Amino acid sequence: MVLDGMVALLKSQKNFEVVGTSTRPLEALEQIRLLNPDLLITDLEMPGLDGIELTKKVKEIHPNIRVLALSMHHDYEKISRMIDAGVQGYILKSTGKEELGQALQFLMEGHTFFSNETVEVMRKGNAQTEEKSTRERIVLTPREKEIVGLVAKEMSNEAIGNQLFISLQTVETHRKNIMRKTETKSAIGLVKMATENGWI
Repeated sequence: MVLDGMVALLKSQKNFEVVGTSTRPLEALEQIRLLNPDLLITDLEMPGLDGIELTKKVKEIHPNIRVLALSMHHDYEKISRMIDAGVQGYILKSTGKEELGQALQFLMEGHTFFSNETVEVMRKGNAQTEEKSTRERIVLTPREKEIVGLVAKEMSNEAIGNQLFISLQTVETHRKNIMRKTETKSAIGLVKMATENGWI
């Protein structure tokens, strides 16, 4: 049904001709070998071979083909993997005639086209990935982790020093280093990050 609806939409687009369709990825791959099309529109979820793997295989035999991904998913990881596979565009199955036409035109002119929803998902996903990457680069010494654990128990610097048999000044130095490394501004923020990273 989705395929029939897409074909109907495509037939209404000027300057475009549907030269082949298939609901089976391997069959589609063979058609692409024979027909040498300018553009492929692929679903993300398909039996046997998903859109990500299909795109990779198609790019191997036909590197200049333009690929537009069509999906109902707005999952950062899947979108990211499709982009890595080589797609130039990503739109929703619920897209209308106007957006589809715009996407096709953009791709054939050598540009990329990603729906507004896709761009927003990627923006948020990139921000989260960057934040995670920053946290993964943080390396605390065993002593610093020990102090973080005691801070989480709401112990004062003096109490921490007494328990660890170190001076108050040493505890304060450790805490300053920990706050600098983690870029946190309060004990609450530090404990939250420590919990998320499994330090305590």
